[in-house]
Amino acid sequence: MGRLIGAIVALFVAWSAMDFVIHGMLLTSLYEETKEFWRPQEEYKYGLMNIVTLVSVICFTLVYAWFFKEKNLMAGLKYGLLFGIGSAITMGYGTYTYMPIPYHLALYWFLGRLAESLVAGAILGAIVKDDSPPVAATES
Repeated sequence: MGRLIGAIVALFVAWSAMDFVIHGMLLTSLYEETKEFWRPQEEYKYGLMNIVTLVSVICFTLVYAWFFKEKNLMAGLKYGLLFGIGSAITMGYGTYTYMPIPYHLALYWFLGRLAESLVAGAILGAIVKDDSPPVAATES
């Protein structure tokens, strides 16, 4: 259980930091160009953002812990890649299908989410390993 909590904390910090760099620094000019789509910064729901990130991290971690028989760096990276493609395509290109955002914003969202998922998979693979005690998904 200690490794799972450690992984959740590490992933929350990593995703929060990467979100800050990607969205708060690298994409700032693109968001400014498309400001008609976004809330003014003073209306951001930062508390809700943190809750969404935490719930996502917990789900990401528990899927790996409960459903992956093999747990190591390579398994974590494979999981991060597959999850990343699935979630990044929805975030980037799925949004692009119904919102008139610039194509390059959709691409950057896709690449950013994929990078975050790969980093998360690597962190999981490094922390939650085969030598970790098994975690039961449900009690009998």
